[in-house]
Amino acid sequence: MSRIGILIVDDEPLARTRLRRLVSLDPDCEVIGECANGIEAVRAHSRLHPDIVFLDEQMPGMDGFEVMRAISESHPLVILASAHGEHALRAFEAYVFDYLLKPFGRQRFYESLRRAKARIACNRACSDARVADPVRTDPLPERIAVKSNGSLVFVKLEEIDWFEAADNYVTLHRGRETHMVRATMTELELKLDPALFLRVHRSAIVNLDRIKELRPWFRGDFLIVLRDGTELTLTKNHRDNLESRLLLGAA
Repeated sequence: MSRIGILIVDDEPLARTRLRRLVSLDPDCEVIGECANGIEAVRAHSRLHPDIVFLDEQMPGMDGFEVMRAISESHPLVILASAHGEHALRAFEAYVFDYLLKPFGRQRFYESLRRAKARIACNRACSDARVADPVRTDPLPERIAVKSNGSLVFVKLEEIDWFEAADNYVTLHRGRETHMVRATMTELELKLDPALFLRVHRSAIVNLDRIKELRPWFRGDFLIVLRDGTELTLTKNHRDNLESRLLLGAA
């Protein structure tokens, strides 16, 4: 695999120096650019096309969220750093790949970098094998941030059993836990890994690994039974999508 290009964006020189030193210790990565503000970052991203952007959230003139909006069309893999923990939910709603709370340690940095490298390797392998979706090029999130008792809880998407529509919100079900996130089903569906999740009804998205069985239902619909006994309706217009994703060996 060719080396991974990293763009560092932080208005503090000492922070940029530390990030550059940390990246230099990983033989798979190289810093291809450094920027001290958001305007420089937008220009550098357009010119350099980095694989990863380490982006400071709080900068004068143009903050990290404004930078992300400016470069969103190219779907960059962004790791956002902030000294303000209360911005974590906003960051994950913006679908950053990861969120580092300053001051972060070496272990947390390399954990984030390791995950980012794995995602890039997967994306490159899919591209080489010509199986990647040609329309969808944005990095898929692995976690979702939800509010619980006044705190933020980070839930791995692979642990979620299914999603349920609730007006302008979506309820996620993880075992006996439920959490609300502000999003529509369509918005959520576009951000989920299609290899793991599938829309089975206008009001339900299911984790394919949680499906235990399918039962014939009314008027061509099926009943999906999850491992925990939850029953969901599979409508006719979604049936072909599900059958194409499952290995059906029954006669």
